[in-house]
Amino acid sequence: MVERVVDGPLGESDATMTNGHGCFRLLEAEYVRRHHRHDPADNQCSSALIKHIKAPVHLVWSLVRSFDQPQRYKPFVSRCVVQGDMVIGSVREVNVKSGLPATTSTERLEFLDDDEHILSIKIVGGDHRLRNYSSVLTAHPEIIDGRPGTLVIESFVVDVPDGNTKDETCYFVEALIKCNLKSLADVSERLAIQDRTDPVGC
Repeated sequence: MVERVVDGPLGESDATMTNGHGCFRLLEAEYVRRHHRHDPADNQCSSALIKHIKAPVHLVWSLVRSFDQPQRYKPFVSRCVVQGDMVIGSVREVNVKSGLPATTSTERLEFLDDDEHILSIKIVGGDHRLRNYSSVLTAHPEIIDGRPGTLVIESFVVDVPDGNTKDETCYFVEALIKCNLKSLADVSERLAIQDRTDPVGC
């Protein structure tokens, strides 16, 4: 299950948690405050979603950090070509599968931290309506059912297109992110079964 963490501008100290995880709410809020600070303008919307994945963080991160191969887990990507070496500032040209209101997306790698498990991208072109779109994805180790798991948080900020409301824009982007996070969980958990680790002791 993918859960929405924050409704409205991110990074506020009084961000409202709606995931119902009780004692984990403060930890999730702290991750959002620390890594997912967006400052949306009046014509933008922003929110964050979380996903608990039953796979260790190194497996999840190996998929997320593959800026040159998003199709490893993103179901709407059919092809990706990176221009030059994969470094900060690298640009990828993504082809989107039919069924979405787009066929291409040009995206720049803004930040990549393999130690803290942080990835940030910005959409800089393409035939779609996601203008000034930036996202941050972080992966955090946690224990799920006695085994290594991963808490993934993905946040974004984007312009609200003419003729759309903030709620409509957020709903559309969140639907895409939810699909991507569900697929990330499915792929990661299959890899975890193949690389089964022993339960963590109390």
